[in-house]
Formats: sequence, C-alpha cells, structure tokens
Amino acid sequence: MHLAAAPALALALWLATVGAAPAVTPAASEPAAAVPAAVAPAEVPVVCPPTIEASAPLAPPADRGLLWRLTRDGRRSYLYGTLHVGKPAWRRFGPRIAAAWRDTDVLALELDPTDPAVLAALNLSPPAPPLPDVLRARLARAVRRACLSAAALSALHPVLQATTLTVLDARWLGLDPSYSMEALLAEHAQRAHRRIVSLESAELQMAVIVPADAHDALALVDQALTQLEDHTGRRVLVRLVAAWERGDLATLEHYEEWCECAASDDDRAFLHRLNDERNPQLADRIDALARSGRRVFAAVGVLHMTGPQALPALLAARGFRVERVKLAR
Repeated sequence: MHLAAAPALALALWLATVGAAPAVTPAASEPAAAVPAAVAPAEVPVVCPPTIEASAPLAPPADRGLLWRLTRDGRRSYLYGTLHVGKPAWRRFGPRIAAAWRDTDVLALELDPTDPAVLAALNLSPPAPPLPDVLRARLARAVRRACLSAAALSALHPVLQATTLTVLDARWLGLDPSYSMEALLAEHAQRAHRRIVSLESAELQMAVIVPADAHDALALVDQALTQLEDHTGRRVLVRLVAAWERGDLATLEHYEEWCECAASDDDRAFLHRLNDERNPQLADRIDALARSGRRVFAAVGVLHMTGPQALPALLAARGFRVERVKLAR
C-alpha cells in the first residue's frame, strides 16, 4: 500500500485520544536536531504558538458533540461522539451530557489514559526506518517551529513524532488534547471513583497507526510534515471542530469530501482501517459491558459515528434501542 497522501490529521486526532502526545515544555532557545548543511535553510525567528491558559474563564455550560441513548433490558447506556482536542473554556458539561453522566456508572474510552499499562504500551515505539536527510531536516524544523527541544520527541517513531506535532499545531487554534472531552471525562471519573475501561488495546491501536512497511511510514511522515508546512491540518481541523461543536452529523458523514485526506483508493482504505474496521470490536466491547449489568457512558471519537459501519447502527444491530439525544447548545 502506498500512502502518498495518507490522512495524517486523522492519525493525529487518534494520538490525542489517550494523551499520547507527550507533555512538552516550550524550549525555543534550545538547538534543534543536527541538520546536514546541504539541506539546512537559513535560520528564521521562531514564533511560538500562543499559550493556552488553564485559568481561562469558563464558557457557560453547553452540550458539545453528539450523544445517543442506548436502551436494552430496562437499562440505559450512552454513546458520546467526541473530539480529541478541546479548550479550557469547555470544561463544564451541558445539561444533557451531565444528565447522561449521572445516569451511568462506568466510563468506557477507546483507551484509558489513567492506566499505567496503557501508557507503557504506547511508549513502546516500533523500530523506526532510517530517515532520508531531507525528511530528517524537515522534521527537525517542525520540532523547532513547535518550540520544543530537539530531544522532546526523539524517542518516538518518526510517524508518532510527526503526528504529535500535528496535534500540537492545534494550539494555534486555541485547542489542546489536555482539554479534550476524554480528558475531562476521565477527571470526572477519577473524582467520583468511577471505573474507567478501555474499549481497545494499545497494541491494536499502535498497529493501526504505524505502518509496518518502511516506505509507507516515510510517506506518512512526509505527508504529515507537508500538512504542517502548508497549514492544511489547521484548515481541516477548523471545519471538523465547528461540525462537532454544533452536532452536525451530516457534515461529518461527508468528511472524506473535505478532509483533503482521501485523494486515492489507498487513502480511503487507510481511513477505513483507522475508523470503520475498528467499530465492530468497539461495539462488541460496549455490548459486553452492558450485558454484564453496567450502565455505560462510552465516549469515542466522533468519526466512528459515521459511515456504513457507524457505531450507532452496529449497536442497534446488537439489540439496543438507539436514539439520538437532542443537546442543549
């Protein structure tokens, strides 16, 4: 498979799901990784992304995202379509999300970001292919533009470095994975001593995100860096955030038409593996939790709610009555 224009933004948003983008401290004054002189450009001043203030005033409580009620055997569970980045101002649930939270007793996420075993598995990067000099130079410049030290991402596979940089580029839009709905829900669950479960394994997700073929991996790094350099990722993320915030499922259903990430059959096949092919297992795990007697609040990336393998449809096929909940915005 040739990933000439693979969906790096989709990968970046996956990475943000579990906080896999490492906590980093801006360090623009530190030297970037060594770049061969033949490809090193003239140094230009670095303008760091604006600081996202954790103490920013809270927005009025409002429901964001998409919510479905799942009813079976006299018990209710909920399926919540999330965005994997957010803003500090979004830290308060709206009334419908808050009511669904109170109506459940276990939080189910794609991966549990509070589980040390999950985080340890995510830190086991697969062997990395050698980077050509030009690609290594571009990656080093992207690290510098993100105001990171040269060592901040060096332990990660190049695909994970590039997609982490894509996640961090959302800071230019006032967005950060630290304030995603998953992070907010996990905080609420920990305060309430509520059980958090993973719907998938870190090993499965890592196998999806990092191509085993070296050529495909290098193509994905190249595409991610191109999106950073020409700001494609920001443009697509603005539209994605707007559609998610207003619960616009119709726009999300047509994601491939405007994501600038599905130009070929290979791209579409990659998106299918990243989203659709994972959905049956996600549905099976939610189904199993509900059959065990748990009232589940399942929070999963919103693109899993789209397409022929959409999670709401798969859960309906497993015997749930599935109803879209109108949110108060």
